[in-house]
Amino acid sequence: MLIDPFQRKISYVRVSVTDRCDFRCVYCMSEDMEFLPKKDVLSLEELDRLCNTFIDLGVKKLRITGGEPLVRKNIMHLFKSLGKKLGKGLEELTLTTNGSQLTRYSKDLFDSGIRRINISLDSLDKNKFKRITRIGDFDKVIQGIMAAKKAGLKIKINTVALKGINDNEILDLVHWCGENKFALTFIEVMPMGEMGEKRADQYMPLTDVRNLIQTKYSLTEDPLRTGGPARYVHCHETDQKIGFITPHTHNFCEMCNRVRITCTGVMYMCLGQQDKADLKTPLRKSENNQLLKNAIYEAISRKPKGHDFVIERKQDEKFVPRHMNVTGG
Repeated sequence: MLIDPFQRKISYVRVSVTDRCDFRCVYCMSEDMEFLPKKDVLSLEELDRLCNTFIDLGVKKLRITGGEPLVRKNIMHLFKSLGKKLGKGLEELTLTTNGSQLTRYSKDLFDSGIRRINISLDSLDKNKFKRITRIGDFDKVIQGIMAAKKAGLKIKINTVALKGINDNEILDLVHWCGENKFALTFIEVMPMGEMGEKRADQYMPLTDVRNLIQTKYSLTEDPLRTGGPARYVHCHETDQKIGFITPHTHNFCEMCNRVRITCTGVMYMCLGQQDKADLKTPLRKSENNQLLKNAIYEAISRKPKGHDFVIERKQDEKFVPRHMNVTGG
């Protein structure tokens, strides 16, 4: 098992397969992103070997992320290969997606062993969706979500709460997700990467979101704990779980069970810290995985207790200098 300095078992790895995306969401990327040259990105075979090494070290859950993972050429080869590890050390394989490619890939994802996916969706208004994503196709995403539902995939919608943008859609999102039997998680905007505008102008605390939901719906605390950042409630009228990811109003780090791998083979032990470990070099230096395992063990021994995200209107914004698409979802 991988155990960090605070005796937390690391059983969950989020792996980015690309920094590229077919959207340019205002809280995630700058409008004119420069993406990595393909030669710097791990091959699918290297990603497969890296993931299998983590499984050997006791990791039970893998989430494939990006960028947008489904824009990676031949990505289904990786899903099919990793799917063969389900029940053989790996307990769950899943992904986070913007939904744009799901009409094409939903059935193949299900056939590879995936049963649950997270879909980022911040608005049900076509014009507002375009404003948030800059170049996203709303109709294509909705069609993709419904294709995933038809294929048998359980769906969780992830929504970043954005003040002055989608704050008047909170109740609509709860109703729509309830109607479609989708789980729903709200997320506070995180200060990652230079955006050209201050996060303080986007930031909506989820205490406000929860208070708004409770004007129409009855919520009770849900005991579900995944080791992840979300705290859950049960919405009685829609019989759904609603999660709240609150890096600012309630630090979520005490039970952290995860690390993140970039598409270039860099491991970040914490989303909100800059300490990192190079896994590409030992991966490529030897076909014997011991060098790679040693690098992973050493990195986990440096995993910090938590992040130090701060959004403060009265001072210059302090943000993690890398964009979310680089870190891996």
